[in-house]
Amino acid sequence: IVDVEVCNRAGWDPADYAAALLDGGATFLQIRAKQMGSSAFLELCDAVVDRAAHYAATIIVNDRVDLAVLSGASGVHVGQDDLGVGDARRLLGAEAIVGRSTHTPEQIVAAVLTDPTYIAVGPVFGTTTKDTGYAAVGLDLVREARRVTDKPVVAIGGVTLANARSEER
Repeated sequence: IVDVEVCNRAGWDPADYAAALLDGGATFLQIRAKQMGSSAFLELCDAVVDRAAHYAATIIVNDRVDLAVLSGASGVHVGQDDLGVGDARRLLGAEAIVGRSTHTPEQIVAAVLTDPTYIAVGPVFGTTTKDTGYAAVGLDLVREARRVTDKPVVAIGGVTLANARSEER
């Protein structure tokens, strides 16, 4: 995830950070900018999508279906308060990647019914990169999502090198 606020705190220009990830072999990036204005966010999306084309990498935009469309990104990741999966597909096209964040068993079931490309579950662990409004859900909720769908399931939130192989229950 290329998170503008996290990049700024770490002293990275977000476009340079995305370029470094792509240069290093990343093939799928999500661009997230919770506080950035629309024009600047679109400029960032354009730059990252353009750079990614040289690597045949996939770029999705967090929350902003409009900017995904305008920048030519491959899709969008939507949260509980964003456009629904169906509306996102209507704007982006049937083949677009549309991921959906979930935080509870009920949200997982509801997400499955909307046919997203993938379901994100979290925050799995405590996170400081953004205020989700949800407590850490642990790996059991990831297992529950895996049980109820054959869609790809992505564990998000607080995942670090130190806990990525966790078997916490």
